[in-house]
Amino acid sequence: QVQLVESGGGLVQTGGSLRLSCTASGPTFGQYAVGWFRQAPGKERELVAGMSWFGVRSLYADTVKGRFTISRDNAKMTVFLQMNNLKPEDTAVYYCAASKLGRQVPLVQSEYDYWGQGTQVTVSS
Repeated sequence: QVQLVESGGGLVQTGGSLRLSCTASGPTFGQYAVGWFRQAPGKERELVAGMSWFGVRSLYADTVKGRFTISRDNAKMTVFLQMNNLKPEDTAVYYCAASKLGRQVPLVQSEYDYWGQGTQVTVSS
């Protein structure tokens, strides 16, 4: 069993930065793929960034490429999402998720086994 707790959300102005953290508990976290999803009001949850085990592979949604960076520190059992040049359309609840399909970066929610509670990110114009 893996438990995930996100932190680092908040209110920021357009162009600002935030770093989200996701701290995990449970054995063998390093063998899980991890993903950051977001859900804006009235919209479906979408994958923003993902990383395979040990950081071998990573991917980003087109809307955040060049602005967001996912990283992980398996020793500290923590995953990060550095978000730069934030835009109002980045406003959403951000969720951290972990998948047993560690060798790849799963693209769909159903392939993730564990989820955090989410953290709100609000970007003001």
